[in-house]
Amino acid sequence: MPREYSRTLRINSQLQRELSELIRDELTDPRIGKLTVTDVVVAQDVRNAKVSVSQLGSDDELKQAVKALNGAAGRLRHLLVDRMRIRHVPTLHFTADMALREADRVGSLIREAIANDRASDQASSEAADSKADLKVADDEPPAS
Repeated sequence: MPREYSRTLRINSQLQRELSELIRDELTDPRIGKLTVTDVVVAQDVRNAKVSVSQLGSDDELKQAVKALNGAAGRLRHLLVDRMRIRHVPTLHFTADMALREADRVGSLIREAIANDRASDQASSEAADSKADLKVADDEPPAS
């Protein structure tokens, strides 16, 4: 009978927790600032793991952090051996998670479009009000 929570899913979540702690506590590289391990996907044979990370700041800073993490992947893997009780600790491959940045960009585009719509609605209602004022003035008889 299959388990509801498969082995690879359990390893993914444990790796995500352990890597977050190790990166925060063990790595001192200045290129690695406050970053978040957003996702871990372990291969079925548990030999390789794709680790997605996100960081506040520019895209260049994130790329530098990913480069530094890939350089420290061997050390992180060695530290994981002591923390995880599995036969093979996977080889770590770090990638930049751009989903949060893309979501923020789309959100700002939506906010900008809403602001433009409100501004154009306000301008058109003001134009309609001024036309109505002119029409009322034209309908009034001249004062003698």
